Amino acid sequence: MARRAAARRARKAASRRIWTILVSACVTVAVMIGYGVADMVDVVPGVLTLRPVHTRTVPDPLTARAAGTIADDVDLTIPVDSHAAQQIIDEFAATANIGTSFSIAIADGQGNIVAERDAGTPRQPASTMKTLTAFAAASTLDMGSTLDTQTYLIQSDGNVKTLVLKGNGDMLLGEGQSDPDHINGHAGLGTLAKRTADALLQRGITQVDLVYDDSLFGTDRTPNNISENNAEHRYCTPISTMAIDGGRQWNEEGVSKPTNPDDSSQYPVLSEHTAQDTAAVFAQRLADNGITVNGEPTAGTVAAGTSALASVSSAPLNEVMAFMLRHSDNTLADEFGRLTALKRGTGNSIATDTQAVADVLREAGIDTQGLTIADCSGLAPGSQVSVKTLVGVQAHNLTAGSATAAAEGLSIPGLVGTARRRIVSGDDNGLYRVKTGSLDTVTSLTGNVSRTNGGVLSFAVIVNDAANYWEAAQAINVMAAKLPAL
Repeated sequence: MARRAAARRARKAASRRIWTILVSACVTVAVMIGYGVADMVDVVPGVLTLRPVHTRTVPDPLTARAAGTIADDVDLTIPVDSHAAQQIIDEFAATANIGTSFSIAIADGQGNIVAERDAGTPRQPASTMKTLTAFAAASTLDMGSTLDTQTYLIQSDGNVKTLVLKGNGDMLLGEGQSDPDHINGHAGLGTLAKRTADALLQRGITQVDLVYDDSLFGTDRTPNNISENNAEHRYCTPISTMAIDGGRQWNEEGVSKPTNPDDSSQYPVLSEHTAQDTAAVFAQRLADNGITVNGEPTAGTVAAGTSALASVSSAPLNEVMAFMLRHSDNTLADEFGRLTALKRGTGNSIATDTQAVADVLREAGIDTQGLTIADCSGLAPGSQVSVKTLVGVQAHNLTAGSATAAAEGLSIPGLVGTARRRIVSGDDNGLYRVKTGSLDTVTSLTGNVSRTNGGVLSFAVIVNDAANYWEAAQAINVMAAKLPAL
């Protein structure tokens, strides 16, 4: 009897399981059908719909033009009329109020100087020094790489964790979200904070101590005597592993922040503690994303080999170099010198930066006789460069190869950069790629020119101690305007 009762109970249990499965299957099918119907009528989200699909059509053009050749390989062999070139130099030399402390050289597409005046005499170059630094950096660094700003989580036994903000040289960070349409602000602290906060919250962490690691560039970051040409600290700040907007401070009366972050035409006072400023803003952005930072950020380091928690990337180095050249950013020029020295493994100081630049020039076969580099930007007093060296760099720019960024980043008169309002010769403006130089006692210009009758040339001019600085600059414009016709 007991066995028969157990068998009946087993049959009933099996029957219940079968009915349960059948009912569940029916309910599931009904729910799926119901959701599918709701999806088709757009009540719930999904890929199904009964609405008609609208296809955008583009009308045929009324007229069409065949594409023409807008660029071709440059012919470096077309000669430059040396007599005409010397006449341009003689006319420049006869200009009133430029004085006698000047050098000028014009070279053909292969770098052969065809006309000159004191081409081998070293003179103070001002910001044309940046062309030397740009060539050295572009010849050494991976110009498609980026400068990443990272966060690291340091585990500890206590309840409070340590978060490290580490910089790797991006001095054009933005305060908010990353902006892929601009160089300045390409990487944003707001984006880095959001990515970091998400990673922390996933680990159940809502409170951290914040440390900033600014150790990459060592302690020697400011060229000697640069303060002589850095009035009110507006033109240069010590190189740093991280900075917001190059350290520009926009709280000064009468100085307004431009709407375009890549516009560096104004010169507000620069911060002298950019890494600390960056960490303070980052702490605010963490708070905006639900992470409490205890106290003030402090300086420290992260151990090598530690994995990053989150990161943001600068614009590629070739774009940062263009920003540096076109806006004549002294701090970024000095930083490119430091990155070059570190890449070559020659040291981590101002002296090794300038030596690295000089070494790359010599290795490229550029004449460096009389070259003295006080800093990599040309702002510090003491640099001496001949126009022969400047022209040598430009000759290499015409066939740059891996150092293309040093040529492409130059200012274009009439269009972009510090030379935007220079030369102003109308139709010839787009034929120039140049770098300006300006100090109280210096005006200079170097670059290369596409000639209207074919071929190219390079040139350089330095004027020191002119009787009238403005007239000397105008004389350089007049001289340069004649070059495309050679």
